[in-house]
Amino acid sequence: MDHSIYDKRRYPIVEVREGYGEWVRSYEQTVQDSMDLRLLDRLRTVDWSAARSVLDLACGTGRIGAWLGRHCPTAAIDGVDITPEMLDLARSRGIYRTLAIADVSSTGLPAATYDLCTQSLADEHLPDLLPLYQEVGRVTRRGGSFVIVGYHPYFLLTGIPTHFDRAPGESITIRSYVHLLSDHVKAAHAAGWSLLEMDEGLVDDASLRKKPKWKIYAGLPMSFSMVWRRR
Repeated sequence: MDHSIYDKRRYPIVEVREGYGEWVRSYEQTVQDSMDLRLLDRLRTVDWSAARSVLDLACGTGRIGAWLGRHCPTAAIDGVDITPEMLDLARSRGIYRTLAIADVSSTGLPAATYDLCTQSLADEHLPDLLPLYQEVGRVTRRGGSFVIVGYHPYFLLTGIPTHFDRAPGESITIRSYVHLLSDHVKAAHAAGWSLLEMDEGLVDDASLRKKPKWKIYAGLPMSFSMVWRRR
C-alpha cells in the first residue's frame, strides 16, 4: 500500500534515489541507533562471529557495515545500494570488500555466495517484498541467514513517513509503502525462508532523549527485526 493514504504530514514526495542522494549530508546525524543497531544487538539466533561472507543490502552510508565489521571480525563484507552518494560515504569507511550500485531485488551477484545477508531500514521503499526475499534467497547459501530490520508499518499507518530536512523548515518525504508484518511472512515463506526470531523496537525513554518531539508516540513500535533461515 502506498504510504500517502495514511500520510498526515503531506510533505513533498521524492523518489528513493533522489531522496537519499540529498539526505546523505545529514543522514548519520538523523537516524537513531535505537531504530536498528539496538535491535541487532538484541538478536540471539545469529552467530555473527561465524560469518565468512556477508552481504549488506541497501548499505547506505555504511552504518550497518560498521556494526558488522565489529561483530563479524573474520567476514568479507560486500555492499549494494542504488544511491552513488551513499556508496561514496560507505567506501570511505574502508569496511567493505566490494561496493556496487544495484537494486536489492536484482543485485546481479553470483548465486549461493553469502552465508549471511542483512538489510536495515529500506524495505518500506519497496513496492513489493517478494522480489527482495527471492533475490536474497538466490544469493544466500542453503542454511544461511537473512537479518532484516525495518521501519515499523505501525509508524507509517500512524502517518509518519520516512522523511528528512532538505533545508531548515523544508521537510521532504521519500516514497514509501506500507508492508504489514504478515506481508513479510507471506513473501519470505514463498521464497523458501523460515522465521527464527522476531523483535520490535518501541519509542522509549532513550529514543525520546534524542527526539523529544516524539513524546506523543511514546510506547509505540517504530521498528522491527526478523531473522530468516534459508531452507
